[in-house]
Amino acid sequence: MNLSEMVDLNARKLGSQACLRYNGRTITFSMLKENAEKAAALLQSWGVGRGDKVALMSLNTPAYVIGFFGAAKAGASVVPVNHKLMAPEVEYILEHSGAKIFLFDGALAAVAAQLTSSIKKVSLDSDVSGYARFETEMEAAPLLTPMEIRDDDPAEILYTSGTTGKPKGCVHTHANVIFAGITGALVTKMDDQDRLLMAMPIWHSSPLNNWFMAAQFVGACTVLLREYHPLHFLQTVQDERCTVYFGAPISYIMPVQMLPHFDSFDLTSMRCWIYGGGPISSDVARMLAAKYKSDNFYQVYGMTESGPTGTVLLPREQLVKAGSIGSKALPGADLKVMKTPEEEAAPGETGEIWLKADSMMKGYYNNPQATADALHQGWYKTGDVARVDQDGYLFIVDRLKDMIVTGGENVYSKEVEDAIVAHAGIMEAAVIGKPHPQWGETILAIVVPKPEGAPDEEALKAFLAERLAKYKIPREIVFAEALPHTPTGKVTKFTLRKQYR
Repeated sequence: MNLSEMVDLNARKLGSQACLRYNGRTITFSMLKENAEKAAALLQSWGVGRGDKVALMSLNTPAYVIGFFGAAKAGASVVPVNHKLMAPEVEYILEHSGAKIFLFDGALAAVAAQLTSSIKKVSLDSDVSGYARFETEMEAAPLLTPMEIRDDDPAEILYTSGTTGKPKGCVHTHANVIFAGITGALVTKMDDQDRLLMAMPIWHSSPLNNWFMAAQFVGACTVLLREYHPLHFLQTVQDERCTVYFGAPISYIMPVQMLPHFDSFDLTSMRCWIYGGGPISSDVARMLAAKYKSDNFYQVYGMTESGPTGTVLLPREQLVKAGSIGSKALPGADLKVMKTPEEEAAPGETGEIWLKADSMMKGYYNNPQATADALHQGWYKTGDVARVDQDGYLFIVDRLKDMIVTGGENVYSKEVEDAIVAHAGIMEAAVIGKPHPQWGETILAIVVPKPEGAPDEEALKAFLAERLAKYKIPREIVFAEALPHTPTGKVTKFTLRKQYR
């Protein structure tokens, strides 16, 4: 099955049933198909066809979903773009992917206006001076020319930061994406009576592929919250009677901490609370179970490259194995922990996690060397180092890829370091993750200024704000006289982690 067929099948079987809910408005499965076909026809009229790329940068709206499936029906690949990125970051993705059209949320017009690319730019669902409006243009589009879409055609290019600081595009086929959704549906036992709350950004790989596609595959309703907010999150669960939710751990913790009237919300409709992007301690697990009055918490672990299919820590394991990412791969997937490229780690040992799944990417777009480095006979080498306990449960202990996970967002040190040293007053910088009780990790930069004209902390943060998404900017900046180095000149980050943790 491909994504276009899935939309058609749902419309035929579940036509009048709610597919999306947004601000009190219902879009049925039949309406989604009709609008997706109009979107595809419009894209075709703009020259989009098989093999082309359509970039989508938006918050959680029906227009995003319609644009996504419209691109799929036109035979194109969707390039989801993080709506928190700044113009230079967006520019790189557009140029690297070769996107033909850039569809953006009207609220992000300021970023679109800063792009120097000649790509066609269109506002999705609001009037923005100087740009066409996609929703309006759809109504005047010619008839759709049906496309023959194969299951192994590229459907998505999901960009994830790399250790070089430049994002890499993970190419996923229609079959990859649908399998990731099937996996999510299986582990949560989702069906067409469920109501999935989509409060995390829908362009993120797990919300998009594991959970939204799970809802689409089984015919469940997806309740779109334009953007996460602790109060709106609880109100939506209560008012829309949601049953399934996926979010970063911080999205569960913030409402408890910020809302004195937390206990007044009726959350009894929820049967499945899912979190990912970092483990939680047994104390936090107990607190969340008590506050949310539920013992149905699932932790999932995966990588954009794998679909992101990976592992699960089931509700019955939350307390006895708190901090673990689980012991088994999700249904239809496999994992192993490799002490060396040839030898698996035994209980009590550590090694790199390798994953295999039918949702695995076909490779990095236009980057054969990175693909060869990451994949070995169908296995994806995650770069995450885990300890295997006596019962076979995995505990992440380090990262080969020098990545920081803060609030569920992946931040690669090299990218932030490159931005810092671009300042004329900075000689050298090292960026590390620092444990944080709410965010999992927070970003710490150790900076060596030049003798003349060094910026202060606020000036440096303002400089970075023009170059990096807000979540990538270090929360803490330490100015130092020098950084520790190996004899070959490489910064010894393990020394800095030990010193500042």
